[in-house]
Amino acid sequence: MESSEPGRRDVAGGGRPRRVEELDWQATPIGEVSLRRRFELELQVDVYEVRLGDEFLMSSLFTVAEVELSRLGLAALEGDELDVVVGGLGLGWTARAALEDPRVRTLEVVDHLEAVIGWHERGLLPHAAELVDDPRTRLVHGDFFDLVRTGELGPCHAVLLDVDHSPRHVLHPAHADLYTADGLRRLAAGLHPGGVFALWSDDPPDEEFLVVLRDVFGTVAAHVVAFPNHYTGGESTNSVYVATTR
Repeated sequence: MESSEPGRRDVAGGGRPRRVEELDWQATPIGEVSLRRRFELELQVDVYEVRLGDEFLMSSLFTVAEVELSRLGLAALEGDELDVVVGGLGLGWTARAALEDPRVRTLEVVDHLEAVIGWHERGLLPHAAELVDDPRTRLVHGDFFDLVRTGELGPCHAVLLDVDHSPRHVLHPAHADLYTADGLRRLAAGLHPGGVFALWSDDPPDEEFLVVLRDVFGTVAAHVVAFPNHYTGGESTNSVYVATTR
C-alpha cells in the first residue's frame, strides 16, 4: 500500500506480518540504494536498514563496532584540536561518536552516495541533527578512494574508514588498491606525524593485511569488538584496525 507521503511506501517483507516502510529509494552509480525502517517485534524497536540492491549493508541494530571505530581510533591520538576525516557516512554512528570527543576541531565526512548525505540532511534518520547541526561537521559528496589516490586527502590527524565489508571483500573493485602497501602509503601521506588510520572490517583480523599495515605504519593493532546478536542468541564480532604513522 502506498503511503500518502511522496518517496515513502510500505512494502511487504517476504511475507512477514510486520510493517516495513521504505523511507527512500534512489538509483546511484553503484546500484539501487534504499533506506528502510521496520518495527522489530521481538525487541519492540524501530530498526533502520540500508540496502544496495538486494545486498544488506548496515542496520541500526548492530552499531557497537561502528562506534568503537571512532573511540579506538581517536584514543590512539595525542593532543587537541584534531582534524578528523570519516570515510563512509552510512547511518552516522561513527561520525557522531567522533563528535563526542571534545578534542575534535573539524569533522569531514566523505560519502560517494549523495542519497546517503540527503537522508541525514532531510532528517530521515534519528539523531541526524546531532551530526548535521554541529558546526564542526562538513558532509562531502565525493569518492574517498579517489581523494586518497589523487593525494587530495588531508592533512588531518585521523582517518576513520567504514565503507567496504573488509580489505578482501570490497563493495567496488576500484577500492581494492587502497589496501595495498602503495595505497596505504598514499593514505598515510595525508596524515600528520603520529596520525591514525582506523578501519572497520566485518571479517576477523587478517594476518596478511596486518603485514601490509606494518610495512607502512609505525604501530598497528587489530581489535576484536564483540556485541550481542539476538538473531543467533549469542555474540557476533567485527574487527577494528588501528594504525599510527611513524
